[in-house]
Amino acid sequence: MNLIFQHESETRDFAQKLAICSQSINQAIVIYLEGDLGAGKTTFARGFIQHFGFNRVKSPTYSLVESYINDAISIHHFDCYRLSDPEELEYIGIREYSAPGHIQLIEWANLAKGIISPADLVISITGDDNSRNLTLSANNSLGQQLLKCVD
Repeated sequence: MNLIFQHESETRDFAQKLAICSQSINQAIVIYLEGDLGAGKTTFARGFIQHFGFNRVKSPTYSLVESYINDAISIHHFDCYRLSDPEELEYIGIREYSAPGHIQLIEWANLAKGIISPADLVISITGDDNSRNLTLSANNSLGQQLLKCVD
């Protein structure tokens, strides 16, 4: 699935639509957010997370992971850009973030291969200025279910 958005708000709106689709799934969901620095990965993650009532969403660039947990959802936003070794994820208990009902949004997943779970859905973001091109790819039936829902 390919989408083109002309404004940052459209990217956030689409992220919230995906969040709506994900909230009824009672198994772990892994979404990779791919793209260059400044492509809009964190903007996408912020829109997704804010749908669940978390107004203050910060980038996990320095902390590696930021978790957002309430009675309805458990979301874990990873930014692996500053990982020096994928094994660092083992030290923070990466396996605990994969429980049923948990959602992982992972930026720079290629730097954590072999440690993180495979993606159900991969979202590649490219673009410049405010224009963004999102390419969504499902890697399994759960990813296909999410794609069908947002289509």
